[in-house]
Amino acid sequence: MSAAIATTGFQASRALPRDFDTSVRAQGVYTQTGVAHAPSAVVRTRLRLTRRGRVVFTMLAALPLVVWVLVLVLGSGAAAADVDSAGATFEYVTVGQGDSLWAIAEAIDPSGDVREVIAEIVRLNGLDDAVVEPGQRLALPLAP
Repeated sequence: MSAAIATTGFQASRALPRDFDTSVRAQGVYTQTGVAHAPSAVVRTRLRLTRRGRVVFTMLAALPLVVWVLVLVLGSGAAAADVDSAGATFEYVTVGQGDSLWAIAEAIDPSGDVREVIAEIVRLNGLDDAVVEPGQRLALPLAP
């Protein structure tokens, strides 16, 4: 019986030697399926900081200093604004029973706008509103 060998177009896969898989796989080239893979030993590189990373790191380190300088500069402006009023001398009055800011302001500047004088008294004494209590001591603005 003689059999004819026909080619079907399919080619049988070639068998690899037994030691091929283990020796090549250890080097990290490819496996029996022919798919490349990374070596099993991981090579660690040194962590490097990029230029952008150095800029960000420097900015974060300098941020507290910048905030401190801004607070120092902006805070001194408020103190400088009070220099004029700190150098002036004030008259003080003790609020009596039945006194109001309106009556006190009229006594200071009868010909001026009473509302402006009240606003100045409130600002000088750090009052929350225009309500005063008997016995309260108030700094009065100098008459114009």
